[in-house]
Amino acid sequence: MTETNGSRILVVDDDPASRRMLDLRLRALGHEVALAADGQEALTALENQAPPILMLLDLRMPRLDGMDLLRKLRKSGADFPVIVITAHGSVEAAVEAMREGAYDFIPKPFDPKHLEIVVRKALERETLKREVELLTEETDKRHRLVVGDSAAMKEAIETARKAAASKTTVLLLGESGTGKEIVARAIHAWSERSRKPFVAINCVGLSKDLLESELFGHEKGAFTGAHESKKGRVELAHGGTVFLDEVGDISSDLQTKLLRFLQEREFDRVGGLKPVTVDVRVIAATNRDLPQAVQDGRFREDLYHRLDVIAITLPPLRERRGDIPTLASYFLRRFSLETKKAFEDIAPAAEEKLVAYGWPGNVRELANVIERAVVLGQEPTIALHHLPPRIVAAQPTAPIGRFSYRAGLDASRRDLVLTALGQTGGNRAAAAKVLGIQRTYLLKLMKALGIE
Repeated sequence: MTETNGSRILVVDDDPASRRMLDLRLRALGHEVALAADGQEALTALENQAPPILMLLDLRMPRLDGMDLLRKLRKSGADFPVIVITAHGSVEAAVEAMREGAYDFIPKPFDPKHLEIVVRKALERETLKREVELLTEETDKRHRLVVGDSAAMKEAIETARKAAASKTTVLLLGESGTGKEIVARAIHAWSERSRKPFVAINCVGLSKDLLESELFGHEKGAFTGAHESKKGRVELAHGGTVFLDEVGDISSDLQTKLLRFLQEREFDRVGGLKPVTVDVRVIAATNRDLPQAVQDGRFREDLYHRLDVIAITLPPLRERRGDIPTLASYFLRRFSLETKKAFEDIAPAAEEKLVAYGWPGNVRELANVIERAVVLGQEPTIALHHLPPRIVAAQPTAPIGRFSYRAGLDASRRDLVLTALGQTGGNRAAAAKVLGIQRTYLLKLMKALGIE
């Protein structure tokens, strides 16, 4: 047996001449090669060495033949591709091997050109698979759900977990930057659709026609520039989850088509005559006050009720200041890893200012502030002077020492709500608008604070 280190191709064949020919050919193509004379020898190699990037496996061998070895590999969870080697006229055995998980097969005697093509395609597939895995892992890290200790956020996440177990439409409410897409991704990950696509669609910034094409696709010739048919994102999400971000901003015409889709789970592509049916879970999000938009005639009431099956309100960051240190620490670790810096903590004075600041941009703004501090700051601690001037100028919302943190926060919230209600003559919808929060969240807040 020939031992090599690093990524390599493992050739398992009991014919010395065949092993020699494959060894020479693969090395000529620039690959490292390890050799095994039978299945048992291959198992020993796999136990004692790093796994190969690819295996070439003869099916007929003594001690442990190729088919039995293939079954053992799949049972053990080995995930490298296997190309089986078959004698002339043994196509049935090759087909059986592919049912057991083999990637492809090559017949004996070898055609060098065919061998090169099959090996190259297998390696390209494996490289693409690993790149997708890395991208998925990085995406998961960037969209990690960090909850914190606030009761309002814990309640929202508990509702989200329960909703994930169903196929019900979910409506996420909250200001911009509160983490609606992250919660939507979490619902998808907790659901039985987690292995299917999660497709996010931002409903802001596109014209009605462009957004309709983006959502539902179009047929060739449907409009100028439509040189070929295109599937929409809803269709691409088949079996998975569609996330409609800022759904409160779509046009009235498109609201009608969206209502039909929610009712029937079918739609027409732009320029199409045949309905397309899909199986998707819908999660919608908005920072708008949809009940007010319905009253104003800007949003269809029947569409609102279709979306508002399970509504989850995400509180603004200023309403859960106790979570700011936890979130800041998470972002510090994440951006330190991304920039290859060795930040360890945030100085107490800097953390105090982070807690005192109002965060109009919510969690997204906090992430940006910490990223800036990591990029521009000096390791190992984020200091006060690493923060933007607006953060440094922030003042505590309650005098330290007179109240507990929770009591001080509740007192500030109560004062803000009462002031807004006073300015609007007790009109709750108008007061919510002044405060920059959803009317439904204001009602919950008033109840929690004992405000009649």
